[in-house]
Amino acid sequence: MHDPLLDRRREFLKDTIRLEMDFSQTDQSRGVDPPPIEKPFAADAVRVKLTPPGQWQRLTPVELLAAIRDRRSHRRFTRDALTLEELSFLLWTTQGMQQRLDQGTALRTVPSAGARHALETYLLAFRIEGLELGVYRYLPLEHELLLEFQEPQLRRRIVEATLRQSFIGDAAVTFVWTAVPYRMEWRYGLAAHKVIALDAGHVCQNLYLACEAIGAGTCAVAAYHQQLMDRLVRVDGDDEFVIYLAPVGKIPTV
Repeated sequence: MHDPLLDRRREFLKDTIRLEMDFSQTDQSRGVDPPPIEKPFAADAVRVKLTPPGQWQRLTPVELLAAIRDRRSHRRFTRDALTLEELSFLLWTTQGMQQRLDQGTALRTVPSAGARHALETYLLAFRIEGLELGVYRYLPLEHELLLEFQEPQLRRRIVEATLRQSFIGDAAVTFVWTAVPYRMEWRYGLAAHKVIALDAGHVCQNLYLACEAIGAGTCAVAAYHQQLMDRLVRVDGDDEFVIYLAPVGKIPTV
């Protein structure tokens, strides 16, 4: 016996042809300027420079086939910190900028529908050499970190917001991806919400593979309390909301 609600949600995933008919009614078709590909920030905000792409000195080369073969979800982490260089590498491999095409589109290290890239990357930094405990946001255009705020109860709050999954509070850093839906809606209308979810999967898989190069592990997490997570990273829950997260840390050697 089918659940009517499940049936409707399945139809949403399948009904791309109908949704494409709405493209003529999007803001792009009306000549509205695209939204920026990066959230603005204050000129005097605290920013942290990251190691530029290609200048990583302490990464261990990993063959792609080996990285794919060895990829696992890890829920046990050591107390070792990540270096800022390692963090720089993870950020670039998941959302790094390759070429800015115009105000609203860019080529990055992961694919995105229409090169729209509707995600923002927040970091809950617990054990990163040279970084104080706090919540940061990745600035892909500048390849820098922006300090959003400091929160002394960060570990407790992330565990509560993720339904008591304590291993998330044991990580060196937790990646939290938010969606800014209008970046996709501007071009795709109702179809935007399907491809935003697809984009999140692309990003997290790159994180899994990149972790193999630094002796770290991660675990994709989609089980969380939506309102608590949105409040934790201080987004409004409507025009921007949490869509996915992944804790990262060094893993015990066998």
